[in-house]
Amino acid sequence: MEKNLEFPDLLRLIDERSTAFRSAVAAAPSLDAQVPTCPEWTLFDLVKHLGGGDRFWAAIVGAGPADGPPAEAAAARAALEVPREREALLAWLAASTQLLLNALREAGPESGCWAWWSGLQTPRTSGGVARHRAQESAVHTYDAQLAGGAPQPLPVEVALDGVEEFLFTCVATRSAWPHKPTTFDFHAAEGRSWRLTVDGDGARSTRIPAPTAATGEDADAAGASVHGTASELVLYFYDRIPAESLHVDGDSGLLDLLRAWEPEH
Repeated sequence: MEKNLEFPDLLRLIDERSTAFRSAVAAAPSLDAQVPTCPEWTLFDLVKHLGGGDRFWAAIVGAGPADGPPAEAAAARAALEVPREREALLAWLAASTQLLLNALREAGPESGCWAWWSGLQTPRTSGGVARHRAQESAVHTYDAQLAGGAPQPLPVEVALDGVEEFLFTCVATRSAWPHKPTTFDFHAAEGRSWRLTVDGDGARSTRIPAPTAATGEDADAAGASVHGTASELVLYFYDRIPAESLHVDGDSGLLDLLRAWEPEH
């Protein structure tokens, strides 16, 4: 069974995706370009969001265990002002990412901190923050590339980790599923699979063996089984591409129920 990415790998991926994000912004025709996947934002807004998020999470990690984000960090994010000139804006973003990376390195992977997720399958630690920020950076890099007219699939390494990170962080909850208990299987073309179970005890995911040509789907068939590349699965999770872009076996209507569900963490 494949292991999770190590902490240094997550830091490397944050750095790599931030660099790719900045390259996309530098190549875009205008900072006023609309972001199709974030329709209320321009490319400038997207840069401000990613850099502001880097600074916000750097402060959270630096503050250590807490019941909420530092008040100063929340206030700074709400009042954030950034350069309007492209070169200065990109330098600000690079510095923002470096602040996050420095905070994560200083804390190490096991240091506790506040986080908005449930803690059920992703710990509220700097390691959990690093894993999630790698995905935030990857998905927003796709957004920036799309705004510039040249979207690229997420790199396989970050996308494979992203499928599990989303299921373990954004979906895992103890809130009861308000419908008939069921399961969802997600199969990445790169050879990894996961099962999401939803019932009265909430939602939790686990890795499962990937189907093969010899075995086909598992005999314990899921209510809905979704197939795509790891990049497609992550982009679907984050509502960047529709379910129609993937191959779905079983009851596709269950996916609509899952997307509409808003459990409390």
